[in-house]
Amino acid sequence: MKAVLFLSALLALTLPAQVFANGGGQQSGTAGGKKNITIVFVPKITGNAFFETANDGAQKWAKEWGFTVKYDGSPEAAVANQVTVIRNAIRQGVDGISVSSLDATALDGVMKEAIKAGLAVTTWDSDVSGDARAIMVSQGTPDILGKMLVDMGVKSLQSRGKNPDTDAINYAWHYSQSTVADQNSWRVAGEAYIKQKYPKWVNVRPDNYYSNQDAELAITTGESILKANTGIDLIICNDSTALPGQLQAAQNLGYDKSKVTITGFATPNSIKPYARAGILERWGLWDSGLQGALGVYFAYYLANGNSVKVGDKVDVPGIGTVEVLPNTVLDAKAYTASNSGVVLLPERVEFTTANMDQYNF
Repeated sequence: MKAVLFLSALLALTLPAQVFANGGGQQSGTAGGKKNITIVFVPKITGNAFFETANDGAQKWAKEWGFTVKYDGSPEAAVANQVTVIRNAIRQGVDGISVSSLDATALDGVMKEAIKAGLAVTTWDSDVSGDARAIMVSQGTPDILGKMLVDMGVKSLQSRGKNPDTDAINYAWHYSQSTVADQNSWRVAGEAYIKQKYPKWVNVRPDNYYSNQDAELAITTGESILKANTGIDLIICNDSTALPGQLQAAQNLGYDKSKVTITGFATPNSIKPYARAGILERWGLWDSGLQGALGVYFAYYLANGNSVKVGDKVDVPGIGTVEVLPNTVLDAKAYTASNSGVVLLPERVEFTTANMDQYNF
């Protein structure tokens, strides 16, 4: 029920006051003062359900908070396109940017240009280096999300009569790119979890399968995985383009959930047809609308002249209190300056046919 409350907030716009982090420490005030603030909200790719939902949340909450969000991206997932969007934002003299980065480091230079130009700079969904932004709004730590992906696969394998503890499960990862910080960190954590708990599993493609966040390529890559690995048991798609593409590929080739287990992260609406058709059993996500909203809120908050440091608790009007955590919650080797930190979403949700119709995004 708690997860339902978070996810329904995307449509209701009336999320009850929710405390994300309790305890002592500094309590920062809410944003206010400066007028006519514009924040550019940058997705990895436009037209994808996950990013459109995040923009819906950002736009709706920004109206409540009293500032303008400009959604600016490209239907092609390319670092060069994101660089162009950010440079345009700098030239236009907007107040801040909030970016879901296609590469863990390739945007660092242009993000630092934005900071030097006086823009408030945050990331959401997928990060850059910690010294190239102030706040990252993350869906969860790599350990949480890597384990969740594997555990969803385990449950579905068990439903097929497999024994993940003793069987030599053949599996592979299918996602966008090795340079995307969030997806790659989940795979790394998931691999470590598999090696520790399921040592008999066999990764049939240690170099992974990538489809560059391209919907058509995700289908053809998905088909190639199934054709090249006829006995594969599990395909983990830690990308909201790869998962529907992989499912469509399975459907095209006559596979269903009794023949192969496919799982991953994507919006419920994008996957419901495949669940109803029996192509997969379960998948997961988080409230991307809330994530988008928090990404732009922190850019707005900083653009108002506020500052944040690790350990601060910030009141987000209508949502609740969030804590700024050190970057090391995402990467033990991360940048550790006190003025750069991470805000974590509190919930993730696992979808099946039993609960998916409770969610409409």
